[in-house]
Amino acid sequence: MQANCADYEENTGENVKVKSYTTKRTWIEQLPAPAQGGAAVEDKQPDFATEEINRVLSDTIRAQKLIVLTGLGTSLCVKDAAAKAKAPTMSDLWNAVRDEYGGAGVAKRPTWAEVLEIARQPEGNTNIEELLSRCKTAEGFEQGENQTKIQRFIADAECIIRTKVDFLDPSETLPLHEGFLRKLGRRSTRRERLKLFTTNYDRCFEHAAQRAGFVVMDGFTMAQPAIFEPMHFSYDVVRRGPNADAPDYIENLFQLYKIHGSIDWELNETTKQIVKKEKTEKPLLIYPRNTKYELAFAQPYLEMISSFQAALRANDTALLVIGFGFNDNHLAEPILAAIETNLSLKVVVISPGIEAQSATNPHLKKIAGLIDQGDARLAMLAASFEDLVPIIPDIAAQTDFERHIERVRAVRER
Repeated sequence: MQANCADYEENTGENVKVKSYTTKRTWIEQLPAPAQGGAAVEDKQPDFATEEINRVLSDTIRAQKLIVLTGLGTSLCVKDAAAKAKAPTMSDLWNAVRDEYGGAGVAKRPTWAEVLEIARQPEGNTNIEELLSRCKTAEGFEQGENQTKIQRFIADAECIIRTKVDFLDPSETLPLHEGFLRKLGRRSTRRERLKLFTTNYDRCFEHAAQRAGFVVMDGFTMAQPAIFEPMHFSYDVVRRGPNADAPDYIENLFQLYKIHGSIDWELNETTKQIVKKEKTEKPLLIYPRNTKYELAFAQPYLEMISSFQAALRANDTALLVIGFGFNDNHLAEPILAAIETNLSLKVVVISPGIEAQSATNPHLKKIAGLIDQGDARLAMLAASFEDLVPIIPDIAAQTDFERHIERVRAVRER
C-alpha cells in the first residue's frame, strides 16, 4: 500500500549502516568514500561495514528461493521536477484530504470539522488510516444525515487517495527499479524465480520491467482483457528453437504479487472477474484503515497473502524486506512466525530509519533482539532504496537481450 509505512523516513544522507551477529550487537557504518587524490589504495583502512554488507547481501540473493517484500520506500525515489517524491506518504494523504475539505463549501458535503466530530477523531491525531477506520465504524452506527455525510466523506477520501497514488507518467524513467530487477530478477534457471511482493498500489515495477525487457508473471492471463487467474503464478516462459531437445527458460522473468491491490485492477460486476484496466475509476485496492487484516482474506488478496506465507515456510529461502515499516500485522506477524519456525530462512530488513525504529516498533524490536542473541540468519541495513541498489552484488552478467533492449531504447529516445 502506498501509505502503509507511517514511520518510513527518507534518506538522511548518511552512509549505510549494518547490524548482524558479526557486529556484536552494535550498528557499524560504512567509512566515507575517499576524496579524489586521497590516500593510495594500499593505505586505505579496512571497511568492515562494507565487507559485512556485501556478505549479507551476497548470501541472501544466492539463496535457492528469493523473496522480496517492498513498501513505500521503493517508490519514494520517483521524483518530480522539484526533486520532491511523487509517491504520497501517510501525512501527504492526510493533508490532501484535509485541504480538499478545508476549502469552499460544497453542497451535500460535510465540513472538515463535521467529519472529525462524527468520526470521533481525537484532537491532534493526523493519521489518515485511523480517521478512515473511525469513519467506517461511524458509517455502521450513525443514522440519517450524519450517516450520509460520513459516507460522502469516505467516497471522496478514497477518490483523493486513488488520484494521489496514480503518480507514474508513461514516459517516466525508473533507473533504480530497472537496476534492481536486473540484479535480482535475472536468476539462474537452477534457482526458483524471484517472488516480489509489494504493498504499493503503483505500477513502478511493472513499468520498469517493461523498459528493461522483463516478463512479469502477476497472476493475470496473457490474453486481452487480462483476467486474474491464480494458476498463472505457476506458469513460466521458455524459448523453443527448431533443434532444442529441452526447454530453454528465459532469463528475465519474475513473479509479482500486489498484496494490497493495484491502480489498474477492476472488478467486473457482471462476471465477478478481476480484470486489468488502465485509468479505471474503481481500482481494486485495500484502502488505509484498520480492516486491512479482514480484507486481506478476500480474493485476490487472499491468494497473495497465502503465497507469501507459503514462500516464507519453504526450505533454503531468503527474504529481503525493503522500505516496509512493519506496521501491517497481517504481514509482520507471518514474517516473525516464519523466523521462529523456519531455521533455513534468512531475513534482511532494509530501511533508512531502521536503527531508531528497531527500538520502538515491536516487530523490529524482536528481530533486533534475535540478532543480539547471535541469530546468524538475520541482519538489518540502515539504507534507502537509492542507497541499496548500487551496492547489491551483480551475480549475473547482462544478457545479450538486455543489451539489445538498451541499444534500441537509446536510439528511440534520441
